[in-house]
Amino acid sequence: MVLVEQELSRQSAAAFQPVGEITSYLLGGGGKRLRPALLLLTNGYAGSNRQSAIHLAAVVELLHSATLIHDDVIDSADTRRGRPSANSRWGNHRSVLAGDWLYMQSFKMALEERNFRILDILIDLTRKMVEGELIQLAKIGRMDVTEDDALTLATYKTACLFSGCARLGAVLGGLSGEEEEALADYGRYSGLAFQMVDDLLDFTASAEQLGKPVLSDLKEGKVTLPLIYAMENGHREARELVARVLEEKDFISVRPETIVSLVQDSGALDRARALAHDYAGRAKACINGHAGRNHDSEYARALLTLPDFILEREN
Repeated sequence: MVLVEQELSRQSAAAFQPVGEITSYLLGGGGKRLRPALLLLTNGYAGSNRQSAIHLAAVVELLHSATLIHDDVIDSADTRRGRPSANSRWGNHRSVLAGDWLYMQSFKMALEERNFRILDILIDLTRKMVEGELIQLAKIGRMDVTEDDALTLATYKTACLFSGCARLGAVLGGLSGEEEEALADYGRYSGLAFQMVDDLLDFTASAEQLGKPVLSDLKEGKVTLPLIYAMENGHREARELVARVLEEKDFISVRPETIVSLVQDSGALDRARALAHDYAGRAKACINGHAGRNHDSEYARALLTLPDFILEREN
């Protein structure tokens, strides 16, 4: 991971100055680097191709950074990881162009591997993430979002990148067929667990822990799984309050604490938490069910621990 950080710093320093300023600001803002770590771990598990793995780990983090910049512009977000977002500091125009540049730089770096399989994976996951944004835009401000809608969105916006990172690790390690698919499934289930916990944190964490205001998703018009579950439980008051926030596009006549309390009382958080644990269990089963090349290695043990780390974010 130290070498990945060095590669990210090199890319940031070499970037066109208006882009480099934003890139260096975003990469310096923290973040768990979970996606690069996932690629490195799955690659070690599959049979290391170290230099290419470090290179591509930087690629997926830059791709992720590009999506964050664009997401914040779309959502008109003011904060990211507890600091002003790129768009609030440099404006939408420069931020969108910086995101575009990062996408292209990521693919330029990936092209250096001279491996069409890698490009296929990156293009597929990037296309799906964009489709996820379009699905989300179609659902903004709507009350009729279902559990299936939320899970489809989680798959496209979050789990596809996790799955792609795991698949890249497998491809670089020389795995093929069933073992590659098992690692891709591992990444997808881990990504779904990650998104479920993200949705929970909006109701259970403080603004300081989140690095953004509590219930910011709802303020932006996004009805997430805990809210869907709370409204499914026939909680009429919850439906009325959510409808009012969506209409006002802010917490004007409704306090965030009121909605948090209603969601907690409805049992929706326990239901969403159980789903996160289920996906974490499915991820582990993908490793336990396949011998792999290093099934008794520290890489295998780390991959079996990662879903628990994802669940622990709530604590």
